[in-house]
Amino acid sequence: MKVLLAGATGLVGREILALLLADRGVAAVHTLGRRAPPTPHAKLHHHVSDLRSIPTLPPLDSAFIALGTTIKVAGSQEAFRAVDHDAVLAVARAARAAGARRLGLVSAMGADAGSRVFYNRVKGEVEQAVAQIGFETLVIARPSLLVGDRGPLGQPERRGEVVGEAISRWLRPLIPANYRAIRAGDVAHALVSSVARGAPGRSLLLSGQMQRG
Repeated sequence: MKVLLAGATGLVGREILALLLADRGVAAVHTLGRRAPPTPHAKLHHHVSDLRSIPTLPPLDSAFIALGTTIKVAGSQEAFRAVDHDAVLAVARAARAAGARRLGLVSAMGADAGSRVFYNRVKGEVEQAVAQIGFETLVIARPSLLVGDRGPLGQPERRGEVVGEAISRWLRPLIPANYRAIRAGDVAHALVSSVARGAPGRSLLLSGQMQRG
């Protein structure tokens, strides 16, 4: 099986990459982005791209998209949309054109194309757009607050995540499962497993479903 991964250097993406590289059923993992993953591997093939222009991809069986930023990091709503909508859609279209029949997409809790909240609306709009591309299997993960070690990624610590994780830890029994902070590794495991099962059509993985304790 040949797989494409966009966002391999991100919090969830690096966890997806580790799972794919460890899977004996995966013959090759093609990553896409400005920076190659830091650890070389015999199955790993990186394609340099700013994600505005996607290079010609090799034949693929499945793909994963774990792209995402924040409005604060992006600098504006327009820059945020360029990543979380436009780049995601471009990668999905390129993957399908290369033959991928299955796609796993990391979205966010609250994604809703009709939302008045800009972030949620963009997430919902890209989910709808990707669903129209024609994948036989489309699995969308909607995690709540993501937690994990951002140090190796060269990303600054996000105070909101630190506070949210602490609150979630202390009040965990009182917080509904879908609203608890979730480890990036849990999201990756659930998404990779669901895509591998290949259930036809579109399916959603809510944050509570992906928690592994």
